[in-house]
Amino acid sequence: MKKKLTYIILSVLICLLIGFLSSFATQSSVNDWYLGLNKPSFNPPNWIFAPVWTILYILMGVAAGIVWSKGFHHIWVKTALYHFGFQLLFNALWSIVFFGLKNPFWAFLVILVLLTLIALTIKWFRVVSKLASFLLVPYLLWVCFATLLNYKIWELN
Repeated sequence: MKKKLTYIILSVLICLLIGFLSSFATQSSVNDWYLGLNKPSFNPPNWIFAPVWTILYILMGVAAGIVWSKGFHHIWVKTALYHFGFQLLFNALWSIVFFGLKNPFWAFLVILVLLTLIALTIKWFRVVSKLASFLLVPYLLWVCFATLLNYKIWELN
């Protein structure tokens, strides 16, 4: 149990760190460029994004920690965690492309890849732990919403 908790804590910290680092790209544009964009009527208020992403990064970290605790020497665990790592990189890349490069079109392409990687990660997590795969469902749903939002912002601008 102590080993499992250690993996969960480390995974949560890694996810929060990635989120924190990618927020630098977000902060560089959110108070100027982003404010000037045309947005759809269903665009949430800006204050909602930080708490939602914090919760999602924690859930992602818990899920990854559960999978990691099953033993990295298992091929299914390795495969699941590799997929997790790739999707986490694309998660950060989206912020860099959308906010840092101020390019909703290319960000839309990145988020489509991200959605695919999340779905594959859930598939592989399910092989190792059903609980871990369920913990990623809110993340998948939020990124589906973010994909629609990204598309509409690109379309309107």
